Order: sequence, then structure tokens, then C-alpha cells
Amino acid sequence: MVHIFSVSLLVMLAGLASASSPPSQEVMNQPVHTMEGWSWSDCGSPTDAVQLKSISLSPDPPKPGQDLTVTVVATAQQPIEDGAFADVVVKLGLIKLLSKTFDLCEEARNANASIQCPVKEGDYTVVETVALPKEIPQAKFTVAVKGYTADELDMLCLDLKVDFMRNPFPRLGW
Repeated sequence: MVHIFSVSLLVMLAGLASASSPPSQEVMNQPVHTMEGWSWSDCGSPTDAVQLKSISLSPDPPKPGQDLTVTVVATAQQPIEDGAFADVVVKLGLIKLLSKTFDLCEEARNANASIQCPVKEGDYTVVETVALPKEIPQAKFTVAVKGYTADELDMLCLDLKVDFMRNPFPRLGW
């Protein structure tokens, strides 16, 4: 289930706005979690099957040509079974680089992830490392992930942004 985050990050970084109903006011007030060079926001609702608590990257910010370790902390509010899927859209500005549906359980099996379907209700921390290609262009990428249960109910919604533009003024240590 959580492997899709690292899959979507890898796809985005190498180069996850599916059609959905407009968010309720409660969803629109979700905080954006901003880090240096990247950010994420939970665009889902409190009734989604998976509630994201945190996402962290190491190194932060991610760097082309280096391994990227993604740590996701989430709560499964209901079981996630075979058939769960996610629609992932990766964009570079207004240009759509990828629009694909991933079978989450199959992705987890293929990656030999620590969490496999069926996923029981409960709190989970998943850590996965992926190798980032050194050819990642200096650009700003966005990834939209909309996940669904096997019954096609909303499972999660995640928006990611990663900025690989080189800062012409590196930190001065102040």
C-alpha cells in the first residue's frame, strides 16, 4: 500500500489529479507540509481508508544520483485488500509526463515491501529506499496520487511537489 509513495516519487523524480469530486471545505483546510525543496499535502478526507500522518525524505531535499529513503507514517482505518489501486499523474509544469493506474498490492509484492496485502487496520511506518537517476532535469515536478480500495471507495489523496532547480544562492549558514 505505502510502496506507491516511493514508486510515485521515483517516477516523478525520473521523469503520482485524477478526476474526482470537488473537495469539501474541511478537506481544503488540510495543511501543506513544506520542507526544503519539496512539499506534500493530504488532499483526502477524514473518512478515507488511509490517513497520512507524515512523509519524510533522506536526503532532504532529494538529490539526483543519490539513494532516496522515503519514510511514510499512516493509519489504515479499514483493511486494504487485493484490488486496491492508485491513479498517479506526474507533471512538469503544465506538461503531463505520466498518467497511470497502479495495482497497489501487486506493486508491494513486486518490490518485496515490508507491508503486503491484505493490510489490517492499524498504524504503520514504512521505510523504502530508491535510487534516483543522476539525469533528473533541473525542474519543478508535481505528483497527484488518488488511491482507491478494492471496492473503489476513496482510500487516500496525496499531492507532492519536488523542486530540483538549483539554488543560485546556497545557504550561508545564518
